[in-house]
Amino acid sequence: MGWSRCWGRVAMCAVAAVGLVVGEGALAPGAARGAPAVTYGRAVAVAPGVSYRTFTVTASHGLTHGHLVVADLANPRVKVDLLTPGAVGARARVTAMADARRAVAAVNGDFFDISETQHPGVETTGASVGPAIESGRPLKGAVPDGQRFGPALPPGATDRDVLGVNSSRTARLDRLTLQGTADTSRGELRLNGLNQYALPVGGIGAFTSRWGATSWARAACGTDTSRGAPCTPAAYEVTVRRGKVVATSATLGHGPVPAGTFVLVGREKGARALRALRTGDRASLRYRLGGRGGPLEFAVGGMPVLKGRAPLGGLDDRTAATRTGAGIGGHGHRLYLVALDGSAEQNSGLTLAELARLMRVLGADDAVNLDGGGSSTLATRARGDRQAVVRNRPPGSFERAVANGIGIFARG
Repeated sequence: MGWSRCWGRVAMCAVAAVGLVVGEGALAPGAARGAPAVTYGRAVAVAPGVSYRTFTVTASHGLTHGHLVVADLANPRVKVDLLTPGAVGARARVTAMADARRAVAAVNGDFFDISETQHPGVETTGASVGPAIESGRPLKGAVPDGQRFGPALPPGATDRDVLGVNSSRTARLDRLTLQGTADTSRGELRLNGLNQYALPVGGIGAFTSRWGATSWARAACGTDTSRGAPCTPAAYEVTVRRGKVVATSATLGHGPVPAGTFVLVGREKGARALRALRTGDRASLRYRLGGRGGPLEFAVGGMPVLKGRAPLGGLDDRTAATRTGAGIGGHGHRLYLVALDGSAEQNSGLTLAELARLMRVLGADDAVNLDGGGSSTLATRARGDRQAVVRNRPPGSFERAVANGIGIFARG
């Protein structure tokens, strides 16, 4: 029985589509290595090609309630794009970002810089961990793996991993690498970062008008292997406006960066290279986010948990938590957005390995884990409504401001 024919036949599909019987009790942590037991609520059409339904899943830590949006990307009325607060270094609620763009459905996106207690006096940026592309425009690159917030990556994964959609509305998992240079009067400088809260040791990064008003001093803190390592004193910045260097400083500043302007920030070796530039020198910026496939119109950072319907090896199968996930099915033409309830008295959560198996049961071939816990938010907006409504119950029963999200849009 195909997934698309199950929407109107909930009672039968609750068992037949997943091929298992629902259990009641919890299993020992790490013991539920098969498909989790899932039952579905009634499917509701949110917009043409977009549906929403609830589900319950029984796994190793007990019963958890979840929420599912399925978008048919083969429908020409349906589009996917990145939701942002209007700047990389900023945060906003998922519903606020969805309302600003009139999205019909949305979930929170990537993990982000949420606290700088390890660097007293350094401003928390709120910027996301991985690469991001909005409406075909690269917004930012990935921080070094050692600087990430969120769970440990499984073997072979990296902060450069994304879920993306191309101009043909076909979704895929990809790995995006920043490729760019700053061409100056004194030579070409390799670009190691774009609007990132952390730069690789010895690197040079660019901050553009998309960064926002917050400080970029955090870019000189930590190392490639330790997020909590001290900030380096060997940092330098150069401001370029309309192709000319207009200012230099050994103290890292903050935005906003005006249109037609960018700031180059270097640490260690990168700082020494920038010190060679003088006011009046020519400088220009070139960059792209290159992946394994063609260009993407949308991309959000996410930790792969499922590839080719196989959960990745090394995923944690003991620690349960409130999760958000996004999956791809139907040869890249179906997108699954999932968020769990976070009510401590009713929900036990899923491990990362269980999330991978759940996404496979729901119909995904490939899937990523997104920011979870207090960030987990899934919202929909019914036709005619002015505001999106949160459908899951985030931990603490309030909506956390987050760095970005996945928005589903539908015409008609």
